Amino acid sequence: MSILIVGLVIFLGLHLLPVRVPLKASIIARLGAGAYKALMSIGSLIGLILIIWGYGVARSSGAMVLWQPPTGLRHLVLLLMLPVFPLLIATYVPGKIRSTVKHPMLTAVKLWAFAHLLANGTLPDVLLFGSFLAWGVIDRISLKRRGVLPPAPVARFTGGDWAAIVIGLVLYGLMVWRLHLLLIGVSPLG
Repeated sequence: MSILIVGLVIFLGLHLLPVRVPLKASIIARLGAGAYKALMSIGSLIGLILIIWGYGVARSSGAMVLWQPPTGLRHLVLLLMLPVFPLLIATYVPGKIRSTVKHPMLTAVKLWAFAHLLANGTLPDVLLFGSFLAWGVIDRISLKRRGVLPPAPVARFTGGDWAAIVIGLVLYGLMVWRLHLLLIGVSPLG
């Protein structure tokens, strides 16, 4: 469990740096923008590796069950996960989805984390998904307070929107069909 916690502290700690604008500015002034980005990337990768490794170890070592979610929640989770991949794709393509949702990646992360909290009741699950949900909420509030402007409004759906929807739904379908089982070891279909 400690590996998971260390990974979460590193990964989410680094991703909370922008919330502390003076601290981030001080680090960039000291190291330079390039070195800051390189350290953020390397640190994030290390944190992500530790999260994946630690979560796998914690799950396989008989993790403490905090609650047993009802089987029927799987249907709700499948529904909540439906927009996650299109939102992730929409983060990187200009269009109405990105301008309407404002911060589609944060919305996707919060939906992913909340849905997985509903379906999983062990301590490692609560640590992993609860931490990401808390980070998503904190970061979204911080963006408003820092005055980070969302993308300019777009009047109509664009090709980017359609690409985000189609690619996102294909990824969702692949994840439900086989990828979740191959990558995570658990089938979302039960």
